[in-house]
Amino acid sequence: MMERHRFPKEERLCSKRLIERLFHHGSSFFIYPYRVTFLRVDGLNPKVQVLLSAAKRRFPHAVQRNRLKRRMREAYRLQKNGLLFPALEKHPYGLALAIQYVGDGKPDYGHMYRQMAEVMKKLQRENP
Repeated sequence: MMERHRFPKEERLCSKRLIERLFHHGSSFFIYPYRVTFLRVDGLNPKVQVLLSAAKRRFPHAVQRNRLKRRMREAYRLQKNGLLFPALEKHPYGLALAIQYVGDGKPDYGHMYRQMAEVMKKLQRENP
C-alpha cells in the first residue's frame, strides 16, 4: 500500500507553551543549512510536532522566507514517514521539533532535501 505524504495541521507545532519549553529546555544540533532543536515530550499526539522558520534578519523579504519555509516543509513532508516516524513508533514519548534555516544565499532544493534526510537520520540516532 502506498504511503500518504501529508503534513496535517496536527503535526504543526503551534502551542506557545510547548514552543517556549522547546527553546528553553530542548537539545539542539546543527547540520548546515539547518539548526534543529528538539525536546522529548511524554504523551504528545501526534508523535512529532514541527515548527519551521527562517530568520527575518537573514531574509528581509517575506517572499524569500515563505519560499524557504515551503521548501523545508516539502523536504520534511516527503521524508518523515520513511526515516523519522518508524523510529518513534516504539517509544511512549513524542518529539517537539524546531527546524530553523540558517544558511545564506539562494538555497538549492536538492541540497535542502539531502540535508533534511541527514537531520532525520541524526534525530533517529539521538532518540534510540
